[in-house]
Amino acid sequence: MSSTAIVNIATLVTNDPSLGDTSPLGQVRDAAVVIDGDRIVWTGGSSEAPATDDRVDAGGRAVIPGFVDSHSHLVFAGDRTDEFNARMSGRPYGAGGIRTTVAATRAASDAELEANLTRLLTEALRQGTTTIETKSGYGLTPEDEARALRLAARHTDEVTYLGAHIVAPEYADDPAGYVDLVTGTMLDACAPHARWIDVFCERGAFDGDQARAVLTAGRARGLHPRIHANQLTHGPGVRLAVELDAASADHCTHLTDADVDALAAGRTVATLLPGAEFSTRAAWPDARRLLDAGVTVALSTDCNPGSSFTSSVPFCIALAVRDMGMTPDEALWSATAGGAAALRRTDVGRIAPGARADLVLLDAPSHVHLAYRPGVPLVAGVWRRGVRAF
Repeated sequence: MSSTAIVNIATLVTNDPSLGDTSPLGQVRDAAVVIDGDRIVWTGGSSEAPATDDRVDAGGRAVIPGFVDSHSHLVFAGDRTDEFNARMSGRPYGAGGIRTTVAATRAASDAELEANLTRLLTEALRQGTTTIETKSGYGLTPEDEARALRLAARHTDEVTYLGAHIVAPEYADDPAGYVDLVTGTMLDACAPHARWIDVFCERGAFDGDQARAVLTAGRARGLHPRIHANQLTHGPGVRLAVELDAASADHCTHLTDADVDALAAGRTVATLLPGAEFSTRAAWPDARRLLDAGVTVALSTDCNPGSSFTSSVPFCIALAVRDMGMTPDEALWSATAGGAAALRRTDVGRIAPGARADLVLLDAPSHVHLAYRPGVPLVAGVWRRGVRAF
């Protein structure tokens, strides 16, 4: 293990107000950060940096925490290009949506699924994502769901069991029987490989009572709840999330005042996923409303082959600033510290002594360029667990 100082940083974002200015980003100007092994051990002025084994000159560029993407669906096979093309062209399309991916995923080998998973993880890492959550949900049998989770757990600690994504095709006429499977045999097969349990609480998927049954069964097996909530319509998902102390309620596009008040009063993070709205031309979540109410907000990609096939957190930051009422500071915080909160993590999403050494060097003097220069590849370097990956 060796120590490294990154010096001559124009702007260091720590997400710790006590380390820099008093803003939530805790910014330090003309800064340095010291890594020892896989941890941050020091931050401060560049001229005051202690002696280390190695030294990296940031060249007057910005350093930010690695992005924490707390919502993705990366274990799948195939794609849904035709579906996207039809949607963007205003043509009807009825090839099956999620069921199309389920069929392709079931037919794929372990090697094929893992190769696609690692390709997407590498793609995300190159764009600054150093912590990522991913879900099952494209197998919908005990064997296929457990396989997806087992493969995901080889690459990330943040693995979510989503057997309740949709009702499996074999149970189309027996949704209650499928809920019994998800909370019984399938849960038995999947619980050893996951940290979280999720459910798509939405019209056409699972109603409030079914979602409650899934999440409480998972919690009894040691899996902590998170929930797809209020994406397409108003519904019970957000308030159920708060009631069950879910780590996050994800999407949060259609909210009543009572939903917002519940989120503000609880610990559940509202995770917003603008890639989905971009890819479906749906209404944008109102981030400004949530932030003004005091809700903790996370930003994530929702990377999946159907409704949000992007692994780029910088792209989602630009969308959030342009179309969801967030400032550049709020969007960056939500994509780093907010994502960490959605995973109930304190060791990532910040650059502070004791935190994991996950950092991103931007080819820009400020994080504001992430929204100011959308679509431009600004990530010039990534350190994950103290090792420079790119």
